Amino acid sequence: MLLKKPAWFRKSGLIVIGVMLMISVSGCSDMPTEEAQVDETVMEVQTISEDSKEGAEEIADICLDLYKKGAEENKIANLEMIRSIVSRFGENGYPAVDSRNQIDMTEAEQVVQFCKMVDAQEEAKITVIEVDYSGGLIKYELQAKDGNVDVVRSYYKYVNGNVQRTVTGSYRADYWNYTEDGYLMFSGVWFSEEMYVLTLSGAEEHVALRVQPLDKTYRELNRKYLLPISYMRNNMFLVDWSEDDFGDLNFYDMYDILYPKVNSKYVPYVADDNLGVGAVYRIPKKEFENVIMTYFNIDSKTLQSKTTYYSEDETYEYKPRGFYETEYPEYPYSEVVGYTENSDGTIALTVNVVFPYTSDSQVYTHEVVVRPLENGGVQYVSNTIIPSEDKYEAAWYTPRLTEKEWEETYGDK
Repeated sequence: MLLKKPAWFRKSGLIVIGVMLMISVSGCSDMPTEEAQVDETVMEVQTISEDSKEGAEEIADICLDLYKKGAEENKIANLEMIRSIVSRFGENGYPAVDSRNQIDMTEAEQVVQFCKMVDAQEEAKITVIEVDYSGGLIKYELQAKDGNVDVVRSYYKYVNGNVQRTVTGSYRADYWNYTEDGYLMFSGVWFSEEMYVLTLSGAEEHVALRVQPLDKTYRELNRKYLLPISYMRNNMFLVDWSEDDFGDLNFYDMYDILYPKVNSKYVPYVADDNLGVGAVYRIPKKEFENVIMTYFNIDSKTLQSKTTYYSEDETYEYKPRGFYETEYPEYPYSEVVGYTENSDGTIALTVNVVFPYTSDSQVYTHEVVVRPLENGGVQYVSNTIIPSEDKYEAAWYTPRLTEKEWEETYGDK
């Protein structure tokens, strides 16, 4: 059953909200507008199921020894450690998955059956575990009736040798969908006693759990070539480009992302502390080109034509992203769903863009071609957006200011 889908935010709205998030302590929640709604919320929070409270100890006992081991070995965020925790929950009969979509869900057939019962408007219950990479996990207790799904979500954290339940909240899913490509996606506004006391409001939650397994090689290719770039503050996977024509690929964004990988430290050219001042740097030719040319087969002349270059002192102008180029902190993630090894040694990766915030498991699909290098490195060869009847808008992305926009914004500052 497909319940009400949340309205998509326009790009301008996302930017406004993003600015509000940075300057507001209360976060992204909306205040209730009617006293009756507030009263109902208080009652809902106060009547969180006793079963949930009683089950907290069981959840902690199942995985405590693994969290202790992970903490002792400083591997609590290690992929194999997370895999062992997910497997342990599966051994105890729980559907479980990791928060980064790197591990196949255990007991997935239980979730498939639950979704069928939701569609049939039958009564059903299930508990699903999502293990994160910061020493915690979320337990989702889902209860279906008449086609509606109520969610009790409890967050557990490994602290001082114990797995403790720290926050519990509940909500009715206003969006629920088991997608054709095997994702369970649901969302709603959840409330907890602690949150309500502080803010009199709830927090939006958008959940995307891959139920159906994914080829192990796909995930390995994704970790190696896509995830290190991501869709955050760059347009590398948003526009068509190739080594023959780099198109609108922004090399300044790529410099920000690739500099730490090449130099093992953060970019030293930072924005001014005064948000109203635009910082401008001159980066020596060798330094700038070394970063870009490590990952792209591009010559100096072409790179200079795609940037601002000063031949008199052989430097590249660089303006770090400022306050007016911030993005809303919700991003999609990549999922490799196919690949082809080409005769020239390159690999063509077919990639779906999954965006939990919009409850969409396939915002769009693109093909990325990479060239693995003998030293273990990689060169990115091209990106091509695969045409679709559904037009997408990368509303999370904020491009850098153009030269004209930068002058209008900062002027002589």
